[in-house]
Amino acid sequence: MILNFYLFHDNFLIFKGEIYKMKNVKIIAIVVLVFIIAQLFSPKKNSGDIETVDFFLNETDPPEDVQVILKNTCFDCHSDHTVYPWYNTITPLNFWISEHINEGKKHFNMSQSQWSTASLKKKDHKFDELIEMIDTKEMPLKSYTWTHTEANLTDLQRQKIKAWAQKVRESYAAMTLTTN
Repeated sequence: MILNFYLFHDNFLIFKGEIYKMKNVKIIAIVVLVFIIAQLFSPKKNSGDIETVDFFLNETDPPEDVQVILKNTCFDCHSDHTVYPWYNTITPLNFWISEHINEGKKHFNMSQSQWSTASLKKKDHKFDELIEMIDTKEMPLKSYTWTHTEANLTDLQRQKIKAWAQKVRESYAAMTLTTN
C-alpha cells in the first residue's frame, strides 16, 4: 500500500497531494500525543460486589419487577458496583463517567456501607427525593439513557417505583413512631 506522503518542504507538509502548514501539523501532533499519554491515566473504578446492595434490597423489599428496574437503571451510579460500558477505557470519558458515579453515590447510595448506617430520617428523605426525581423525570439522567436504552423508564415503570417508594416511606414512618 502506497501512501502519498512526502517529506516536509519549506514549513509545509504534503500528504496525498494536499499541502498543510507545519504549524497546523504540529498542533495536531501535540493534541494526538497528549491524547495518547492521557490514556495512561484513569480514575479508580467503582468495582465493589453487587452483594453490597443486598442490605438495601432486604430492608426496602422491592417487588421483583422493581428490583430489575433498579438493577438496570440505578445500581451503576447509586451503589458500589458499576457495570462499565466499553468506552470507559477512553480518557477523558472515564473521568466524566467516574464523576457521574461519585455524584450519584453522594446523593443516593444503596450500598450497605452507606445505607446500613443512615438514620431513618435520612432514609425517608432519600426516598422522598427518589419520588421527586422519578416524578420530574430527572432520573435516570438523559446522558445515561443514551447508551443504556434499558434504563429508559416507561410511565408504568415510574408508577411502580413510586408505589414501592411510598410504601417504604410509610414503613419508615411506622418505625419512627415505634421508636419514639
